[in-house]
Amino acid sequence: MKKILLIGKTGQLGGELIKDASVFNFAIISFDRTELDVTNEAQVEEKIIASQPDILINTSAFHVVPKCETEPAAAMAVNFVAVDKIARLCKKHQIKFVTYSTDYVFDGEKGSAYEENDSPKPLQIYGISKLAGEYAAVNAYPEGTFIIRTNGLYGGATGSPDKGGNFVLNIIKEAKGKNIIEVSSEQIVSPTYAGDLSQATLKLLGSRAEPGIYHLVNEGQCSWAEFTQTIFRLAGIETEVKPVDRGGASGAMKRPKFSVLKNTKAKALGIELPSWQEGLKSYFNFLNK
Repeated sequence: MKKILLIGKTGQLGGELIKDASVFNFAIISFDRTELDVTNEAQVEEKIIASQPDILINTSAFHVVPKCETEPAAAMAVNFVAVDKIARLCKKHQIKFVTYSTDYVFDGEKGSAYEENDSPKPLQIYGISKLAGEYAAVNAYPEGTFIIRTNGLYGGATGSPDKGGNFVLNIIKEAKGKNIIEVSSEQIVSPTYAGDLSQATLKLLGSRAEPGIYHLVNEGQCSWAEFTQTIFRLAGIETEVKPVDRGGASGAMKRPKFSVLKNTKAKALGIELPSWQEGLKSYFNFLNK
């Protein structure tokens, strides 16, 4: 049984990986940020030496997008510098390295789903910092690095500790006591359930997959307004959703309008996530347990 060292056990994805690891024949040892500071290279190496893993999975990220604009150095420290250092440590200790990236490495102007080899062009600090991390890791350790890009991630009973929830939980909260709610209609995405991403990641690691970039998202696409309408239907909420075209703007910051990711490489290995509608149903089943 291969062993995984997981950084970020309290996140939406980390919790699912811990739950799913044994099902896919992996042992897992995990740490939260109080136990392991991802930006502390000596601490990371200490944990690698102590746990002797076959694979290191990094789910930590500075991912509150507007906050990246006001704290670019902090975003770069976690999303770029730490990823570079961890990749180098994984090479030194000859273990596989898995880290997650985002649809925000693209500008959304392609007009169709992005494949793994499409040219990135980020619009904001978050996307720039994540792309820098991708380049650094692949440059430092091309023979052992897996970059997994995903889109609109949600999961866990309370969502992301950094975001105080996730889109699903927060939009349900926002709808309380309201007859109508405005949600962006111009951003087209592939919202992805952390439970499905976790299983796909572990399948990928258990397969003959070569290192490189992979897109793992729930299949299909929708606007955030359409996603909200489906959330409300499943939650039995009668609040009306009013689609609004905000032109991809979020204050002074730009978000990609069409950032759907296409799973080409993993699908060729037989690894495919369910539709976004099925992913959302699975999440509600989890929440209603």
